[in-house]
Amino acid sequence: EVVSLRQLPPKERLRVTAPSMFTAANMACGFSAVPLAFNGHSHWAAILMTVAIVMDIADGAVARLVGATSPFGVQLDSLADLISFGLAPAVLVYTWVLPEWPVIAWIAAYFWLACAGFRLARFNFTIDPHADKRYFIGMPSPGAAAVVIATVFALDFPKDKVGPSILLPAVISVVPALLMVSTVRFRSFRNLISPQTQQARVITGVLGLAFVAGLVVAPAVTMLIVAYAYVLTAP
Repeated sequence: EVVSLRQLPPKERLRVTAPSMFTAANMACGFSAVPLAFNGHSHWAAILMTVAIVMDIADGAVARLVGATSPFGVQLDSLADLISFGLAPAVLVYTWVLPEWPVIAWIAAYFWLACAGFRLARFNFTIDPHADKRYFIGMPSPGAAAVVIATVFALDFPKDKVGPSILLPAVISVVPALLMVSTVRFRSFRNLISPQTQQARVITGVLGLAFVAGLVVAPAVTMLIVAYAYVLTAP
């Protein structure tokens, strides 16, 4: 029986809609990053995309915590992810390297967007309730976006990079994009995001504090270590 949201008690209504609020915040951050990137505010765009990753992690954790997971939430989350971790990183790559390599920038940006769309569509189509929740098949789009974010934080402008400028879009766009559509398994770290035991909660708390401390002391280095270390966890 289908029950209208307005028919539910206020507390139950809040429980059902709470995860979608985080998903909407994820979408808002990704959408806002696009005009910022087009106007040359690469770092602010990267910051909003970082917030989008936090919101994406939060919506799943909240949904599991309050028992409000649903097929609707899965579809909405993927649509939000396509904006925040598909379109926004593609635009950031495009605008960041546009002055030197406009054609390559467009190709790299569109390739990223296409791979992100394929990755999310495959994830929605192949959802298996009995699958091992410890792993993702292919690099998750937020993890791939983190590579772009970390690189933008580490390098103020493309001219600051080391080596031929042609390598920049390949490293930060093509490689993570290919990993998204690959069948390589990546850890989901769901046990850290939603700890079930006291020991797991302590570990999550310690790692969270270490990450925050790293962001305060050396944000660019911390982002690089976390993003690229996650890429290396697969092999």
